[in-house]
Amino acid sequence: MANSSRNEVYFTSERDRKIYVTKKVLHYILVYAFLTILGLFMIIPFYYMIINSFKDAKIYENELLNSNLNLFDFSSMGLSLNNFKAIFNLKMGGKPVNIGMFFLNTFIVSILSTIFTLITTVLASFAFARINFKGKNILFSILLATMMIPGEMMIITNYQTTLTWNMANTYSSLIFVHGVSVFYIFYLRQTFQQIPNELYLASKVDGYGTFSYLWKVMIPIAMPTIISIAILSLMGAWNSYVWPNLIASGENPIFGNSMKLVSNGLMDMFTNSLTGESNDTAKMAAALLVTIPLFIFFLIFRKKIMSGVSRSGIKG
Repeated sequence: MANSSRNEVYFTSERDRKIYVTKKVLHYILVYAFLTILGLFMIIPFYYMIINSFKDAKIYENELLNSNLNLFDFSSMGLSLNNFKAIFNLKMGGKPVNIGMFFLNTFIVSILSTIFTLITTVLASFAFARINFKGKNILFSILLATMMIPGEMMIITNYQTTLTWNMANTYSSLIFVHGVSVFYIFYLRQTFQQIPNELYLASKVDGYGTFSYLWKVMIPIAMPTIISIAILSLMGAWNSYVWPNLIASGENPIFGNSMKLVSNGLMDMFTNSLTGESNDTAKMAAALLVTIPLFIFFLIFRKKIMSGVSRSGIKG
């Protein structure tokens, strides 16, 4: 029999100690084996994309025909930057494609939608966490219930509303759709509720108003969570494909520039009707261009994301 006190474990016999150690070792083996397999499922497709984005297109096509993909013999891959050059040399309708505009549109939409999301999330979370009003719990329950609605159904209503208001192919149609997130409101509300109410009472004594208390006390305390929301919102806007493909496939009615983002813009450039060939390696190179900025961004701010998750009390 094993008795534990804090982090120390005591055994009444050598047999009990061996059983305990065996179970512990098996536990770690199973956990790390599972995590290794899960990691491979995530890493292998990414590695496949990276390798083939630099591989010669003809060599890749021959490998597909022979069902013999080469992922490790680098000397026979014909590695080069030709696939990336092909991206910037593609033409649409006989005209060169301004890929820089795709990235600029994505940057503008990602930044502005993130700012808009933070404003609505902070205000709504503060209201549900600190302000008492009739029907607050009922309204919050209704908001949580909307998380059960499939996103595809929301796309239908958003699409019809955007067309009715003549907002197609505008920055507004791409920004406002990301403006309210029930999950982010719930996420930040959890953090706000952990802030002691005594701080609110003390701020009243010091003469703080409601919004002064929010700005000078609650937001600084909840900053790790707010930063994680900003990062996740930015990543979601950058990676969006379905909605931009539906509502922003043409030119802006005011500025006349293409409203495509990197996601749907690069994909449209590689259809057979435009290029006359599959260009699979160039597609992977384009996917890598879209992925790298977010990957680097996540590596830099991953600690902020985890810090925000731990402070909110939400655990996976």
